[in-house]
Amino acid sequence: MFTTNPFAELSASISPSVMQAYVIIMALLVVGGTLFDVVHKGSAKYFFANLRKSKDKAERQVGGGEAMGLAVSTAMSEVLTSSEFCNPKRRVAHLLGMYGFIAYAVATFVLVMYRPTEANGGIWAQLWWIGALMVCVGGYWFWLFIRVDVRSEGRSLFPLVRADLFILSLLASCTLGLLWAWAQAAGSPGADILLGAYLIATTILFGGVPWSKFSHMFFKPAAAYEKRISKANGSRNNLPEPADRTNPADRDRHSMQLLKDAPLDMGLGIKREEPRHY
Repeated sequence: MFTTNPFAELSASISPSVMQAYVIIMALLVVGGTLFDVVHKGSAKYFFANLRKSKDKAERQVGGGEAMGLAVSTAMSEVLTSSEFCNPKRRVAHLLGMYGFIAYAVATFVLVMYRPTEANGGIWAQLWWIGALMVCVGGYWFWLFIRVDVRSEGRSLFPLVRADLFILSLLASCTLGLLWAWAQAAGSPGADILLGAYLIATTILFGGVPWSKFSHMFFKPAAAYEKRISKANGSRNNLPEPADRTNPADRDRHSMQLLKDAPLDMGLGIKREEPRHY
């Protein structure tokens, strides 16, 4: 089943050109939504203004070669390995969701645009299934167990805010996509209902970019790069030089270890909860 192209059987009832048009429209919605978000929030304007301010207050000039090296370091560290997360569980959940979504989105594009009628999708079908499963594992792990301000503060999992639109629509798209593909392969009569729900969730995911954190994935690398530049040229985003020069990750790990080692019964009738936060 993991080598089966779920869109091939669908092409018998829906024209491949219609499926391809839908994929193109979703891609255009992402581009348009991101540009709207940039203009509406002034993200690009803020980024370049902050970069100029950092350059004006620089204690030293960063050369082209050094700037290129910082860009590569940003890509290898913050982008590809999400090194900014000190909590290893949060980091693994994020990486599962990120790489799963990339595999899922790219495989969907290839299967629909180039192999819409081939039942055996080969490696691309495997990437589609595995990518969607990775998103589900990472997303549900994050949502149910390590989401900030929920378990750590004893709050309910169910109240939603607009910031949850991206993760919930992504989980819905991947979950319903997997269920639809499985039901279709099994010949279940409910496959058409699942297909409709899958398309609705996917449309919300890509069409809701201006109201969700979807575009955050494009802004985050730029912010991380600007932070490295400001540290290299000495401006430090107009912040004072830290007094403690130890590695921040080492400090965080040390603080977490002290918290874990502290007794649950603090005496005087005071008992603390088991730490569950970042």
